[in-house]
Amino acid sequence: MPTRRRIGILTGGGDVPGLNVAIKAAVLRAVDRDIDVIGLRRGWMSVLNLNPDDAASRDVWTWPLPPDRVRTFDRTGGTILHTSRTNPSNLKPDEIPDFVRAQDRKTRPDGRIDCTAHVLRVLDWLGLDALIPIGGDDTLSFAARLHQEGFRIVAIPKTMDNDVFGTDYCVGFSTAVTRSVEAITAFRTSVGSHERIGVVELFGRNSGETSLYAAYLADVDRAAISEVPFDLDRLAGYLVEDRERNPSNYSILTISEGAHPIGGEILERGEEDAYGHRKLGGIGHLVAEEIKRRTGVNIMYEQLAYIMRSGAPDSLDRMVAVSFGSLALDQVSMGHTGRMVSLQQGVYTTVPLDMVVVGKKRVDVTALYDSDQYRPKVRDMLGKPMFLY
Repeated sequence: MPTRRRIGILTGGGDVPGLNVAIKAAVLRAVDRDIDVIGLRRGWMSVLNLNPDDAASRDVWTWPLPPDRVRTFDRTGGTILHTSRTNPSNLKPDEIPDFVRAQDRKTRPDGRIDCTAHVLRVLDWLGLDALIPIGGDDTLSFAARLHQEGFRIVAIPKTMDNDVFGTDYCVGFSTAVTRSVEAITAFRTSVGSHERIGVVELFGRNSGETSLYAAYLADVDRAAISEVPFDLDRLAGYLVEDRERNPSNYSILTISEGAHPIGGEILERGEEDAYGHRKLGGIGHLVAEEIKRRTGVNIMYEQLAYIMRSGAPDSLDRMVAVSFGSLALDQVSMGHTGRMVSLQQGVYTTVPLDMVVVGKKRVDVTALYDSDQYRPKVRDMLGKPMFLY
């Protein structure tokens, strides 16, 4: 009788609605393929902290996922497996567990330590035939590394920024935009009541899609996005004009956390994480204060932050998460590797996993944005796919 195959699944980076849906879909699909699924807890931190010489560590860092266990997973947002921003190929010496063998540590030119050899040893110890990592371009960059080392990988893209290269859509994006539109619509009542200029800061490091689409769907006056540096005087002037034209005497700006003025830099703070990123946030507050100083109009500022990606997924994210989870499991079942499931022009497909490290996905400014007026502008609807990508 053939031995049942065993695969792992993990989630890394920021949580988004739809992760649990994808996990459940993959597990239920695996039943028909005679495949057992093991959840790896806390992303890539799991395979760093698992100790092949300590069987008890398996109970701490892994979680078997039989069908009855995942039955209610899709009813909540976030990730039941938890997450981290660990990068096993880029570690500080004090981040490495003592039990990691010397031969499994490789010192990089910058003094950081690469423990990929240890990860491969752990995956072999767990008896995994393949791995389905769910993450953004950071998490999936290490997945691509494991594929290059010969381990079987089929990845699922997720990020509320929707900026993973190689797919038109990432799990979590629709819900983030939905939450933003709902918040902006509610925000109008206070901004309008007090006749102010409202500034809403949204997540989005290198891609301004959340700011752009939230502004487009909520009919916001102006939108600052990561891809287009803005002139603060001109932006402030537009918002004053918008306010004066509005019968309720208010206007609203959405702004990506990665947006920045012409000649300025992205507002960052703190130390770099394992993927070379510092924390963003605060550009909206800075812009709000400057608009008030330059125009004399009182401001209301709202930083939506984590609320954008909290709670259960909307129907679109459920649809994509179920489809991505099922497609990824099918790819594993067929023995494919080095692939990322993807949506291209509204069609489910797969692309080479290496695409996540060779390109950057950004807003198509020419097609979707007016860089002079700082607002969404879809120049031609004919022939556009549903998501306008």
